[in-house]
Amino acid sequence: MTNTTVEPDEATRLRNKMVDELRAEGTLSSPEIDAVMRKVPRHAFTPDTPLDRAYEPYGAVITKTDEFGVQLSSVSAAQVQAMMLEQGRVRRGMRVLEIGSGGLNAAYLAELVGEDGEVITVDIDAEVTDRARRLLDEHGYDRVRVLSLDAADPIGDLGTVDVVMVTAGAWDIPPAWTSQLGPGGRLVVPLRMRGLTHSVAFTQIAGGNGGYLESESARICGFVPMQGSTAHREELLLVTGTPEIGLRFDDGLPADPHRLDNAVTTPRYEMWTGVTVGLQELIDTLQMAMAISLPGFCMMAVDDDLDTGLVAPSNKRFALAAVEDDSFAYLVTRRTEDDQHAEYGVHALGPHAQQLADRVAGVLRDWAARHRGGPSPVIRVYPAGTPDEEISADRVIDKVHTRISLSWPAT
Repeated sequence: MTNTTVEPDEATRLRNKMVDELRAEGTLSSPEIDAVMRKVPRHAFTPDTPLDRAYEPYGAVITKTDEFGVQLSSVSAAQVQAMMLEQGRVRRGMRVLEIGSGGLNAAYLAELVGEDGEVITVDIDAEVTDRARRLLDEHGYDRVRVLSLDAADPIGDLGTVDVVMVTAGAWDIPPAWTSQLGPGGRLVVPLRMRGLTHSVAFTQIAGGNGGYLESESARICGFVPMQGSTAHREELLLVTGTPEIGLRFDDGLPADPHRLDNAVTTPRYEMWTGVTVGLQELIDTLQMAMAISLPGFCMMAVDDDLDTGLVAPSNKRFALAAVEDDSFAYLVTRRTEDDQHAEYGVHALGPHAQQLADRVAGVLRDWAARHRGGPSPVIRVYPAGTPDEEISADRVIDKVHTRISLSWPAT
C-alpha cells in the first residue's frame, strides 16, 4: 500500500534490524505484524528524525510539546506498537478505531486489515490529525479515515468496530469506547491504575448491568496522557511544604494529608527485606502487588536542586511509596555481592515508621512467595454504580465512568 518507490538502503537495513530485535526479545511473534513492520517506512512518518533514531526499537519520537515542554503527541516506540498490535489481534477485513492519532500506527493497521477492512483514526488535536492525514496520503494510505474530535463522545456515523485501539494514556474508559465494540470485540488501552500504566487487552463479558470488560493480557508501558474530557491529573503532596519531596497520588490525596507535616522531623527508619531480583527481571507484578495491598500507595520523587538528604531513594524521579496516617515509606535497592542482583529495602519516616516499613516489607515478601514470575492480576472494568456485591476483587478503584477491579488469579 505504500507508494514509496525510492528508499535509502540504510533505512531498510535499520528497519529489518529493528524487527529482528523485537522478534528476538519475544515482543513480536505474529508473521503478519512482522511483515507489516518490515514494509511500512517508519522513518517517513517521523520526517524530521534521524534514521537511527526513527528505528530505535525502544524510543518514542516526540512530535509535539506545549510551551512548558510537556509532551502532547508522539510516535510510540516500535516495541510498544508491536506489543499493542499483538494484543489487538487485528486481522484482514476488520474495522478498527484508533484513538490517538499520528499516522504510523494507522498505516500498520491499514496493512493488517487490507483492502476489505477499514481503519478510522481520531485525535482531539487538529494539528495532530492534519499531520497524520498528510503523511498517510503521501505514503499511499488515503483509505484511512482521519477525524478530529474528542473520542470520549460517541462517533455518530461510526457503527460498530472489531477493535478499539487507544494510543494515548487513559485514566478511565468512557462508555463510548465499549458501546462501539461489536460482538467479540477487543479494546486495547494503556490504562493508568493507581499511577501505574499497563497496555491492557480487554474482551467483553456478558452479564447484568451491561456486562463488564476482562483483561486477557497486561503489559507495562508509558504513554503521553489523554487530553480532553477524560484527562486526569495526579495530585501532589509536598511532604516538607517545598517541592523537595513530592508524593503523587492517582486517586486522590489521603483523607488528612496534614498528618504527614511532621514526618520528616523523625529519624529515618531503614530495613532490608532479603528479597532480591535479577537486574533485568521484570517487576510489574511487584508494582501491582503494592498497588493492590497498600491503601496509601503512591509514587515519590525528589527535586535534585532542593535535595537535603531527608530521603534517599535509589531513583529520585520514581520510587514506589506508601502513606499510612502520619508516616510514609518508600522502596530502595542495593546491589548484592555477586553484582547480578539487587536487594529491596524499605525506608520510612514518621511516628509509626517501623510499623509501616514492616507492612511494606510484608507485601514484598508475599509477592516473592506467591506472585513473582507469575501472571499479572486480572483486571475487570465495570460501569460506575455497579454494587460492591457484584464485584469480587482484591482492590477496587473508583473512577468517573467505571469501577476497576484487580484480582490475583486463583492458584
